[in-house]
Amino acid sequence: MLRLSKISSALFLALLALSACTPQAKEDGPINVIFLIGDGMGLPQVSSAFYFGDDAPNFLQFEKIGLMKTNSSSHKVTDSAAAATAMATGVRSYNRAISVSPDSLSVPSILELLRDQAGYQTGLVSLTTITHATPACFYAHVEDRDQHEDIAAQLATARVDFFAGGGLKYFTQRKDQRNLYQELLGSNYHLDSLQLSAYDPAKKNGYFLASESLPSKVEGRGNFLPDATQLGLDYLSESGKPFFLMVEGSYIDWAGHAENDTMLIQEMADFNETLGVVLAYLEKHPNTLLVVTADHETGGVSLDKQYEAYKVFGQQKVIPSEVAIRFNSNQHSAELVPVFAKGPGEDYFQGIYQNNEIYFRMLQALNIQSFSNIRP
Repeated sequence: MLRLSKISSALFLALLALSACTPQAKEDGPINVIFLIGDGMGLPQVSSAFYFGDDAPNFLQFEKIGLMKTNSSSHKVTDSAAAATAMATGVRSYNRAISVSPDSLSVPSILELLRDQAGYQTGLVSLTTITHATPACFYAHVEDRDQHEDIAAQLATARVDFFAGGGLKYFTQRKDQRNLYQELLGSNYHLDSLQLSAYDPAKKNGYFLASESLPSKVEGRGNFLPDATQLGLDYLSESGKPFFLMVEGSYIDWAGHAENDTMLIQEMADFNETLGVVLAYLEKHPNTLLVVTADHETGGVSLDKQYEAYKVFGQQKVIPSEVAIRFNSNQHSAELVPVFAKGPGEDYFQGIYQNNEIYFRMLQALNIQSFSNIRP
């Protein structure tokens, strides 16, 4: 068992004690969980969706909003691995850790807990390799995020029902000569490395659509993220069992690293479209909790006045025009990030809290009483 901070444990236990008289969670069966992570998506990135594009962003459909602190146990500015570890396991760890504690012990993720203790189906969608830091934290446990081949080997036995992303080379071009693609086929998986083909309802389904990461939107990725999300929802819904699905919008982060405003606008539009797919699902399946947040902010983005120079009566004037996206760095920042929640238990996600609280608040919203990652 791993120790959490006394403050986090006390806060969580207090919330747990109040859960019996809090009417958020429905009583008509297990609750599905859809967890959308906009990698690098701070409040400025969300704000940009309100200024660029023809339609009102889907973020307007949320009423319950919180703010989340993102620092890791080792750094005030986190990386994606430590941030995803905190959200997936409830345990804050060091930068580069993949679901291990600060002393490098494996810590069960919420995906594993729901799979093993509550009979949930599970799914993961990412634009990066499926072995990248954020998706890896939900099924793998290694000391360093760059251990891609070790992470891939753990996916081969993780029993994830649906996954889609890149990273084929870590399964087929390995130093140990194992062909994990063939091993997955032998474990009752339907796999495709060419397209998002129709799923096989009698099998688990996996899609490796790139040797490494998929292209960005500016490089012509197309509609992979909303399409893969819809495919995953269709598949996971068919059995009638409850499910946990994590979807990562990976390239919001990469736009910040590249200081590329066009890329940021397009990636936020893609994430917003994917959010629309999920919100449409919630309309038909109200016993579903949606949580949308980020692992951290990237780029120190701000939305400023854009100025244009022009001449009036022979003089050069500078006037404000439209909104401009500006980057203050090409690195992660320490900004708080927004949390949006909708569905049963949505009230639990209001307020300001540390990123590992996401794990506990999800479980509390589900009325699950077994919390393997805390000590009374």
